[in-house]
Amino acid sequence: MTDFLVELYVSREAAASVGCLAGRARAEAERLSRTGTPVRVLRSIFVPADETCFLLFEAGSIEDVRAAASSAGLPFERISEAVAEPSA
Repeated sequence: MTDFLVELYVSREAAASVGCLAGRARAEAERLSRTGTPVRVLRSIFVPADETCFLLFEAGSIEDVRAAASSAGLPFERISEAVAEPSA
């Protein structure tokens, strides 16, 4: 499994929607996992000053993450492979 970072534009005024976006992403990842395409949302981070939200996914491919994000209706700007250091 590989980590992928999904980047979304979220205005400061819409900051309350970040939880909803993350929830939709998690629900879609769970649905895909139940149907045999393992995808997990590991974390969401909102940076109000940059009006950017990042969702960290774990999946077998970038296409699986793209499918999850698209099906969840996330207005993503880009998806990139990411390298995350293990938590201490």
